[in-house]
Amino acid sequence: MSVQPIRHFGDPVLVTPASEVVDFDKELRKLVQDLTDTMLDAPGAGLAAPQIGVPLRVFVWDVDEALGHLINPTLDLSEEIQEGEEGCLSFPALFIWLKRPEAISVRYQDVLGEMIEETLYGWPARIFQHEYDHLNGKVLLTALKRKERKAALKNISLNGFPGNDV
Repeated sequence: MSVQPIRHFGDPVLVTPASEVVDFDKELRKLVQDLTDTMLDAPGAGLAAPQIGVPLRVFVWDVDEALGHLINPTLDLSEEIQEGEEGCLSFPALFIWLKRPEAISVRYQDVLGEMIEETLYGWPARIFQHEYDHLNGKVLLTALKRKERKAALKNISLNGFPGNDV
């Protein structure tokens, strides 16, 4: 097991778009295992490679005790909307209410480079969209309106994150 430190808000890797994976090798398999171990240890429902400082288009997920990974994903979003609360391992103790598409069609590769396509609804679709945002350099605060974002940033600057000096 190789649990990695999770990068928190303020780290430039979190707001930098990640690069496509081109080498489907032992290092990639180790990255997927490290992401999975770190996500489970946190614990979380998803974790993107940039959150552990690796600027590659990879994320892992844990939904209903089913683990998986995605490499180089692309999403098509439905027009139907769901609302729900989201948190983020890079923003400990911050939870916000967000609207997201209810369903997604996703195309991605696995660690062997095989292409996979599937459609997801509800909670799994929300997790995938959240982690996909990380791959594009978008963080949880990006979804907030200016006034809400300002209030969240003020709270973070005054209180920091639990167990972390900001």
